[in-house]
Amino acid sequence: MQSQNRLFDDFVKFMNGAAGTLAGMGREAEAATRSRARDWIGGLDFVSRDEFEAVKAMAAAARDEADALRARLDALEASRGPSAPQAPKAPQAPKAPRAPKAPKA
Repeated sequence: MQSQNRLFDDFVKFMNGAAGTLAGMGREAEAATRSRARDWIGGLDFVSRDEFEAVKAMAAAARDEADALRARLDALEASRGPSAPQAPKAPQAPKAPRAPKAPKA
């Protein structure tokens, strides 16, 4: 059976409209809050997960390469034998003399 009361029908329509409006306002507030949080966090110089993972992979590759080069150097030094003379160290560049400070007036 349908209700013949027009006041009740109008009230139900009003409440349905209000509920839809409130739900839309809630979604809009949530989106605005997310946007502001994203802007705030973006201003703090955080890196994204993708950037972090890329740098992490680069560091792991560099570490693996350094380990391989270290093993290769150890093998070369071992094949050279203990009787071979050590290579002289490269001379360091002399430090430039400092200019004397001007007297204060």
